[in-house]
Amino acid sequence: MSYRAPLDDLLFAMRRAAGETAFGPGGLYAELDAATAAATLEEAAKFAETALLPLDRVGDRAGVTLADGEVATAPGWREAYSLWVEGGWNALSAPSGHGGMGLPLLLGAACTEIWNAANISFALCPLLGQGAIEAMEIHATEALKAAYLPKMISGEWTATMNLTEPQAGSDLAHLRTRAERAEDGSYRLFGQKIFITYGEHDLAENIVHLVLARLPDAPAGTRGISLFLAPKFLPGPDGRPGARNDLRCVGIERKLGIHGSPTCTMSYGDNGGAVAYLVGRENEGLACMFTMMNNARLSVGLQGVGLAERATQTALAYARERRQGRGASSDPAPIVEHPDVVRMLLTMKAKTAAARAICYLTAAALDRARLLEGEAAQAAQERAGLLTPLAKAYSTDIGVEVASLGIQVHGGMGFIEETGAAQLLRDARITPIYEGTNGIQAIDLVTRKLRLSKGAAVWREIADMRGDIDALAASNEAIFVNIARRAAAAVEAFERATDFLAAADPRGFEALAGATPYLRLFALARGVTLLGAGALASHRAGDAATQNRIVTARFFADNLAVAAEGLERATVEGGDSLIAGQALLSAGRD
Repeated sequence: MSYRAPLDDLLFAMRRAAGETAFGPGGLYAELDAATAAATLEEAAKFAETALLPLDRVGDRAGVTLADGEVATAPGWREAYSLWVEGGWNALSAPSGHGGMGLPLLLGAACTEIWNAANISFALCPLLGQGAIEAMEIHATEALKAAYLPKMISGEWTATMNLTEPQAGSDLAHLRTRAERAEDGSYRLFGQKIFITYGEHDLAENIVHLVLARLPDAPAGTRGISLFLAPKFLPGPDGRPGARNDLRCVGIERKLGIHGSPTCTMSYGDNGGAVAYLVGRENEGLACMFTMMNNARLSVGLQGVGLAERATQTALAYARERRQGRGASSDPAPIVEHPDVVRMLLTMKAKTAAARAICYLTAAALDRARLLEGEAAQAAQERAGLLTPLAKAYSTDIGVEVASLGIQVHGGMGFIEETGAAQLLRDARITPIYEGTNGIQAIDLVTRKLRLSKGAAVWREIADMRGDIDALAASNEAIFVNIARRAAAAVEAFERATDFLAAADPRGFEALAGATPYLRLFALARGVTLLGAGALASHRAGDAATQNRIVTARFFADNLAVAAEGLERATVEGGDSLIAGQALLSAGRD
């Protein structure tokens, strides 16, 4: 099961997201020229294809083992992680003040896609570290930053996010892990956390746990949650790992996929309390953790894109080789010539391209929010906030859908582990669940993000989509005019659904019932306009890949975007049937 990073597609998506003049003097990324960005992606691809990809099946088959509280990763993983650290990959987009390279998040997004396409189980470890670095940079004290960030940024120490408990999954109001104040200004943690990715492993010399816990005098609910840093080993006077902290892994999960990634049950405070330090202020931990989670949500969306890309490449290679049925001659034809297989492959290709465009647009908005000032920075931050649920939910749904289609293209061989197609679906299936389920992303979109600046953020996005449609229509070329027509219908359906939700009670059943179809509708409208505008720009520039992009955009417009009006109807009119269904299900009648 091979994978080659689609570097031309990634660079094109980056330019479209940031602007054709973004790289180099006078652009958004004034200190990074296009050639350096391309060279960085080439090196990231080389690392992924030579160091990570060969270990993907190894991790899937060998998994991880737990003995005496210590987790051992699959053969070859420690060596690969050492190469990761030596290559400086962990520092790519980290702030320069503590040893990071400070490169654009957009460049980091493209690298994240590559690494996760090659080996999602491995890439999960540094993915969580990036979010922890950002949370620390924004919320931690200078002393904590000095003690921990240099090692976290270099990758010598990894990091985790400890939210979930047996009785508190997505609803953190029921969190029970407790923190007690110590006389020296530190804290002691007591409790258990579950589903902790890389909570214990043998890749790095120390693990920094960011843990949500509740102080004895904290208010009830989410307003009483604080965020703490608890290292596996307490740093000694020389800054190196010293005494073992009172925290340990007491179990690992046996999972559907991502077998190479240890998912741990962590116990804190079995012998007097785990030493911990406050990050941010007491009782404001959820806001601190959301910094980390929002970073992770875009990264998880990129996991979906990477897995979809790899599934598409794998299925296309098989379809070109597998012969079945009759072609133009009497000989068996490659199945890539059969219309239904063509439909599946183009669906995979088009959905992957749209998800990539949305994720990269989100990353570029985050860069603008960081690099610009005033109203421009505020508008960029709101755009990133609006698009993040879309990037996470749509892209991970697409990862699952495309991986499933990949199995279908393989036919019976797809159901056999030998081809690797099944592993991609198994690995992808977690992505719509963790870092906030996709249902929660849809709820966040309709209850909070649509109301940013009293709705101005979403209407700015609609205006941007309208601009893409106008440019396509103004080309006066039949193929682009047709894409414009399909895109206009999708955007108009999205506008009507937006008007409906803007007038509804954001916490009412009606709005919540329409949240998931609305998010998919938004993705179709945004996806078709991005792909159409990209194809037009490629055509005008005379790019070698122009025909590829036109075919992809046309297919998305004619076969996928046409679902927009049905999704509008489900958003606006679907609530009544859900209410009836809820009554039936609650009564236990099936």
